[in-house]
Amino acid sequence: MRKLKERILKDGKCYPGGILKVDKFINHQMDPNLMKDIAVELIRRFAASEVNKIITIEASGIAPAIMMGFLLNLPVVFAKKKKPSTMGDMYVTTVSSFTKQRDYTVVISKEYLKKGDKVLFVDDFLANGNAAKGIIDLVTQAGAELVGMGFIIEKAFQDGGEYLRKRGIHVESLAIIESLDDCRIKIRD
Repeated sequence: MRKLKERILKDGKCYPGGILKVDKFINHQMDPNLMKDIAVELIRRFAASEVNKIITIEASGIAPAIMMGFLLNLPVVFAKKKKPSTMGDMYVTTVSSFTKQRDYTVVISKEYLKKGDKVLFVDDFLANGNAAKGIIDLVTQAGAELVGMGFIIEKAFQDGGEYLRKRGIHVESLAIIESLDDCRIKIRD
């Protein structure tokens, strides 16, 4: 997706340790027009898949997921990183955050993820795949079917994409970062 790649090169910032900051247009301040284009492209890439629910994990996956849900007229569920006091019966898993260097207890209400759901997971980044692994666990607990996983940005130099693809999961990433060596952003063509 050329527009996204150009924006990453223009406004993305690299930090030591393989960190790419895109908070100017994706996960703090958001560009709604770019987010719409991202949603349209992910919808195109998963057009052959039967989906009845879009799932993400708070917080940065919510914008692309909600845009996709709006365009497809599908419900969007986001896994919460904290158990709400008002939530009763739920699926629970643990997810490690690469960026924040901590573990989160992630939950989805059993009311909103059910056996037979055909789920598409959407998130901003795919790095080591920890959030994706957590979602796989929640979907499995529910007896739902994971149709695919769509990411805005994938870090190819980390093993999350390889892990998911080796398990036969349909993965689509709109921009694949080959390297952040010497804090230079190298994007796959």
